[in-house]
Amino acid sequence: MNFGKYLVPIGGAALLFGAWRSYGWPGVALVSGGIVMFLLLHLNRTIQVLRRAADRPIGTVASAVMLNARLKPRATLLHVVAMTRGLGELRTPKATQPEIYRWTDAGGSYVEAEFRGGKLTTWTLTRPDSADSADDAPPAGGESDVS
Repeated sequence: MNFGKYLVPIGGAALLFGAWRSYGWPGVALVSGGIVMFLLLHLNRTIQVLRRAADRPIGTVASAVMLNARLKPRATLLHVVAMTRGLGELRTPKATQPEIYRWTDAGGSYVEAEFRGGKLTTWTLTRPDSADSADDAPPAGGESDVS
């Protein structure tokens, strides 16, 4: 169960009540200003992350391997979008649980991440077959054509 969504409003109400009991209306005004500042900081961060993500194509990331190494369980979708600086490609129908997003890099590797309730539960890294990329690679140890 997600107690955080209940504890934060209850904590805010408790702070307001304690400020009123200790300092009266000036205390309520001070604590209210602090709560509004807290909410504005979070709103500003969310808008900044989404503004950065809007500049990139959906489902792309610089390196899927590095993303795989940086992911941690229970990270929020907003945190993952901030790490990738791009929105993931939604692989499941809208508004269904779990949500599966994919981020692909230029080499064809991709990470599929599963979110339940907005929190990261599992993820998998898939890399393209090395046989395909071995045909494109130059021969190792060969002589150069430079005269």
